[in-house]
Amino acid sequence: MTKGTPHKIPLIIGHRGASRDAPENTLESFRLAWEQGADGIEADFRLAADRRIVCMHDPTTGRTTGVDLNVADTPLESLRRLDAGHVKGEVWSGAMIPTLDEVLAALPGNSRLFIEIKSGAEIITHLGRVLQTSGISPDRIRLLSFSADLITKLKQLLPEWHACWLCDYRHSIVSDLWCPSRPDVLDTLRRTDADGLASADREFLDRDLVETLRKSGREIHVWTVDRPAAAERLCALGVDSIMTNRPGWLRRQLEGAPKP
Repeated sequence: MTKGTPHKIPLIIGHRGASRDAPENTLESFRLAWEQGADGIEADFRLAADRRIVCMHDPTTGRTTGVDLNVADTPLESLRRLDAGHVKGEVWSGAMIPTLDEVLAALPGNSRLFIEIKSGAEIITHLGRVLQTSGISPDRIRLLSFSADLITKLKQLLPEWHACWLCDYRHSIVSDLWCPSRPDVLDTLRRTDADGLASADREFLDRDLVETLRKSGREIHVWTVDRPAAAERLCALGVDSIMTNRPGWLRRQLEGAPKP
């Protein structure tokens, strides 16, 4: 750790892989994150038209491939023809949009996979089948969603898998209040039976909230953290994981290694 922050380093999770250096949500980005020493990766998944689960953050492919197709209306075969790497530089040209099956198959050793679900409840049956046949222990997987209703359904239909509710917060300068409020957040976690909170990196997240989550047996994961000072604060709070676009670099800062 850096001087003055003698706290345990949480799990370092590559946000969409090592996405600062490589094209997000590709096997190339995930492999680079693992090479950089990430404890796991976070990736976004949607249902394609043929019900295959593919790795894509946006509902359309334009931002990351340069060709604008609606993922839900496009079969995997057509999505495979897109170049998901060239927008990050010619060195990455030829990278393809991977499936969840392929990401699970590539997962090394004891690495973790955080699956952010971008589709609705229609994905659950297909997701359960892929997870069950992967041979990956549920302890290495975290399912994430901004939809409280989806978290509820996941816990009902896939109870052996950990599901965490994603939550961002907005602060009103006029009222000096956060939305959602702390009672609302805790109520949502109880109501959905969520295994934890996947929180945005905001001042809303403090020691009292972390301790409250701990007492209720819930995990706390935080995104997206690319600044050492923010990461050090979260280490001091004792969160379970930090999601970052720069997994290798951030770990070096926290470990106090010389900057390259």
